[in-house]
Amino acid sequence: MKRLLQILLAVAIIALAFVVYKQVATPLEFEKEAEARKKIVVQRLENVRTAQRAYKTKYGQFTDNFDTLINFVLNDELQFERQLVDENDSVAMAALKAAGRKNTEIVMVRAIDTIFSPMHLTPEHVRELRYIPFTDDKTEFEIEAGILTTESKVVIPVVEVRAPYKTFLDTIRYREEVINLIDDRVNNFGEYGGLKFGSMEKGNNEAGNWGDE
Repeated sequence: MKRLLQILLAVAIIALAFVVYKQVATPLEFEKEAEARKKIVVQRLENVRTAQRAYKTKYGQFTDNFDTLINFVLNDELQFERQLVDENDSVAMAALKAAGRKNTEIVMVRAIDTIFSPMHLTPEHVRELRYIPFTDDKTEFEIEAGILTTESKVVIPVVEVRAPYKTFLDTIRYREEVINLIDDRVNNFGEYGGLKFGSMEKGNNEAGNWGDE
């Protein structure tokens, strides 16, 4: 009987140690995985923002349609002014002046070839911009765009693109941790329960809520 009690006590101690370990290790594991996933989602959000800003440069507004945005990146062009010769080259500058020409020319460049520089996004990468990572290309970013009149009566275009935490974090393995994270962000800090850039309520230069400006 004594031997049996010792075995049961040892098993209980091991079980308790495992429970304590999981209570300590699980939050740390979740934090590590969550940060890794956030980094990837932020990168895609930044690419979407880059495309939106380029679209606004040409059309004066943002778009709330990913089909429109992706078609713009893949098929549209942007206008740039290019210098013809080095302004310090007196001979070349004199030749241009004699010909009655300016030292600039307008060139058209495909959007996909310039807006993400120095990164290079393939057409396939561009088509994936609409999808939140870790969703098997099944869940799209929430996207809104429109016009806002500020308190000073200035009319500005605004955009907001969002990825809720519950879409890209592991809600099966870390269910409680995800719930607690969202609750903390929403109820304790009054912030959005996910990652996003821009705002439909105010002009904020399309800032991201991940510490980005």
